[in-house]
Amino acid sequence: MVVFPLLVMFFFTSMMQEGQPTDMPVGVVDHDHSSLSRQLVRRLDAFQTSHVVAVYPTVRDARKAVQSGEIYAFLYIPEGTSDKLLAQRRPTVSFYYNMAYYAAGTLLYRDLTTITTLGSASVGMATLQAKGVPPAQVQSFLQPIVIDLHQISNPWTNYNIYLSTVLVPGVIMLFIFLITAYSLGTELKFKRSRQWLSMADGNIVVALAGKMLPQTLIFLAIVYGYMYYVFGVLGFPHPGGTMRIAMLGLATVLSSQGFGIFAFGLMPSLRMSMSVCSLWAVLSFSMAGSAFPVMGMDSALESLSWLFPLRHYFMVYQITVFNGYEMLDAWFHIAALVAFALLPIMVLRKIRNAMLTYVYIP
Repeated sequence: MVVFPLLVMFFFTSMMQEGQPTDMPVGVVDHDHSSLSRQLVRRLDAFQTSHVVAVYPTVRDARKAVQSGEIYAFLYIPEGTSDKLLAQRRPTVSFYYNMAYYAAGTLLYRDLTTITTLGSASVGMATLQAKGVPPAQVQSFLQPIVIDLHQISNPWTNYNIYLSTVLVPGVIMLFIFLITAYSLGTELKFKRSRQWLSMADGNIVVALAGKMLPQTLIFLAIVYGYMYYVFGVLGFPHPGGTMRIAMLGLATVLSSQGFGIFAFGLMPSLRMSMSVCSLWAVLSFSMAGSAFPVMGMDSALESLSWLFPLRHYFMVYQITVFNGYEMLDAWFHIAALVAFALLPIMVLRKIRNAMLTYVYIP
């Protein structure tokens, strides 16, 4: 309940503390051997995310290096590239990148696209200036539309901000699911269920409240400690303010415990309830919508995503904390978290019956 959530929290946040990967190894196949090709290679190596580690004699050698994991991408500059470019015959420059590593492939694709564009622009600028075209007209010809780019809420493209805010809460919710179901299942396993109910005078609501309240306080301390660490110490953006963060932390713990109790109530078995909880928690990472948008999924999966507490946590966080919109804009997801917290009402009678009559089967 304490050690593993803390380990997960520090593991993920420290693993991505640089924000995004830098100096990722790339290769070059230069068959042009011109000043232009050497300039392209130097510019590619100067990018923050790219580092040219090798120049390969053939495309086959570079492809093998990508497949073996030595480099993530390579740039192929064929023979005669600079001559064709100066003659305005549109040469073809190819780049290959490995999308098995999504972040690396995406970032290097951006660098390789930028470097080829800059190469053609520099030659075009030199050609127009040699013809006597004024610098202002050269700039307007090469870039007729100037792009003013603004990345909302995360202008640094910090992957720690993107990923840790959903991965760490998702793992904490996994622990809450499992421990909630485990704490109920052990009453049957160790034949303490009737004694547990008798201590509450047969009232299953009192029994559950007495068992869950200490766990709720511990998990609240863990969740609030995580939120203080990422928002207060690491400085993750949170224009929504601390009050919304506190409310989201409370809803996260209560909804997770509610789902764990509900899973045990559906299948009053230690093994089966923990299996369901672990399966549902693992699927939550895919259904949350942080890595792949839910709206791009199949319609059946899009509908199924509403059944995962992590999905609603992520939406409330994204709308109210990360972007700073009003709580009313996320009211449906807030209502879903409240509904998860109230799910145990549906299985109270079944849990009480299981504690009185069921026999534990390993």
